[in-house]
Amino acid sequence: MQLQITLSTLLLSFLLTSPTAFTSGAQSKPQDLVRSSCVHARYPRLCLRTLSHYPGPENTPLDLARAALRVSLAHTRRASKFLHALSKGGAAAMSKRQRSALRDCTEQISDSLDQLRRSLDELQHLRSETFRWQMSNAQTWVSAALTDGDTCLDGFAGNARPDVKRRVTDVAKVTSNALYMINRLGQSRTGKAMSKAKPKPRPRPRPIISQN
Repeated sequence: MQLQITLSTLLLSFLLTSPTAFTSGAQSKPQDLVRSSCVHARYPRLCLRTLSHYPGPENTPLDLARAALRVSLAHTRRASKFLHALSKGGAAAMSKRQRSALRDCTEQISDSLDQLRRSLDELQHLRSETFRWQMSNAQTWVSAALTDGDTCLDGFAGNARPDVKRRVTDVAKVTSNALYMINRLGQSRTGKAMSKAKPKPRPRPRPIISQN
């Protein structure tokens, strides 16, 4: 009897003091959503790594699409700052063609940044009545951001500096994953984050009036 009381006391103490005892079940659901969503992304490992450490909510497909866009924005912003700094201080050793390609690339990545911002803003203000139109806008802008990255590297004709190529390729990968999440959200029609419409009340059956 004394042993049973001791074990019960220890178990109760663990449940009251452990910070994960009551949260592990709640945390597993968002992580399961991230895994099941990233598995079919173009870059699944990168998707899982970036979204698993994302600090915001990830409870719905809409949350994931927004998170993926924010990740893409952060990577693109860093690449844009790097290219601007390089064009000012590190372009002297480049050929005239490479300097021209770098200027074009800097502008294109800046355009990508603007398009990603517009896409995120669209997802922040989704409405049921304009959902399809807004999703189409977001898909178009993120696709354009991807094209800008490809055009940037094409301008170097295969002679891009390794650090430029690495950063622009990284942006392309996270942006591709963001586009996948947006497309996946669009297929859901509502994204699960929209408020569900209240079911219409069923009409009451009319009473049968006897003809006798």
